[in-house]
Amino acid sequence: MEHEIYVSREKKNLGHRNAAALIKKAVNMALDAEQIPVPCLISVMLTDEEGIRRVNRDFRGIDRATDVLSFPLNELSPGAFDPELCERDPETGAVMLGDMMISLPRCEAQGEEFGHGFEREIMYLSVHSVLHLLGYDHVDEGEMKRQMRQREKFIMGD
Repeated sequence: MEHEIYVSREKKNLGHRNAAALIKKAVNMALDAEQIPVPCLISVMLTDEEGIRRVNRDFRGIDRATDVLSFPLNELSPGAFDPELCERDPETGAVMLGDMMISLPRCEAQGEEFGHGFEREIMYLSVHSVLHLLGYDHVDEGEMKRQMRQREKFIMGD
C-alpha cells in the first residue's frame, strides 16, 4: 500500500538525517499491522524541545516539552478502522489520518536513557503516534493503555 507520509523540519540544524526514512518505515509498519486497506496521508513535523513545548502549551494547555504529539483528524475506534468515517484528501483520495510532531533531542535522550538508541526510539514514537491517529489512547492505567501497549509491542516485534 502506498501511503503519503510527509516529514518536515521546523529548524534545519536538528541533525539525524536518517530520521525521515526511519519514521516512514515505522508508519508503514504500523499501518500494515493495523491492516489499513486504503492509502493514508500523515504529516510529521520534526522539532526541538522549544518547538514541541510551544505546541504542547498552545494546543493542550501543558507548558512542558514532551517526546511526541499526535493530532488525529478523525474520531476512530481502536482496532476498528473504517475509511468511510474519515476525511479524504480531495486531490488524491487518501485518508487524512492527522499530524504528528516529534522532538528529535528528546528522542535522542530517551534512546540513550532506555539503552536502545535513537533509531529504535524514533521508530517507537512514530508507531505510538500512528496508533493515536487510529484511535488508540492511554489516558489511564486501564484497559485502553494495555491495548495500546500490546499493539506497540506487536508492531515493534517485541
